Amino acid sequence: MTAIGAVIPAYDAAASVGDVVRRTLAHLPVLVVDDGSRDGTAEAARAAGAEVRVLPENRGKGAALREAFTAWFARGMDAVVTLDADGQHLPEEIPKLLAARDGADLVLGARDHLFGSMAPVRRASNRLSSRAISMLAGNRLRDVQTGFRLYSRRVIEATGFPEPRFDAESAVVVRAARRGFRIATVSITLGFADGRVTSHYRPVVDSLRIARAVVRARVEGLRP
Repeated sequence: MTAIGAVIPAYDAAASVGDVVRRTLAHLPVLVVDDGSRDGTAEAARAAGAEVRVLPENRGKGAALREAFTAWFARGMDAVVTLDADGQHLPEEIPKLLAARDGADLVLGARDHLFGSMAPVRRASNRLSSRAISMLAGNRLRDVQTGFRLYSRRVIEATGFPEPRFDAESAVVVRAARRGFRIATVSITLGFADGRVTSHYRPVVDSLRIARAVVRARVEGLRP
């Protein structure tokens, strides 16, 4: 039987993480990685029933996910579902990712059908980044920036997850595609379409980081 766990990276999410944890526990065991929060995020997650690991300082989403992957895979998990702590990703949608896994090593919960509900800048950013990263990956993908995903153990072990921040999620898509792993997408519903208020994403700095990371991942894929 396949063993699958859920990971919720969290930073200053005390107000929302407990509800996300409780609803996720209805589907999968939950590990929350508190990425150096200052507001009681870890305590709220524990009270809701999650296992919690606390990073002593804010290291970034990629670093938090890497910590969780190491922990879950060391315990024999075959795959991990990732979702955000702010409530945008609905735990009730987890079965969609699990069902789409058939033969795939990376499943992306696609939001492209909801781009029209986002603010113009965010909508344009998601569309353009998905097109650009799809070109670098050599695989047409509908939504590359989504954080609602399922990763198999073997794709993480093969590609690594070295980038520390938001760039990790984009770069791993390129590495996985260039190395021949199958990537599946499934349309999901969101708790709210535009996550600007709750997101810690910095448009200029993080977009530049992502651009560098995906180009580097593409170059790595060209090496023999």
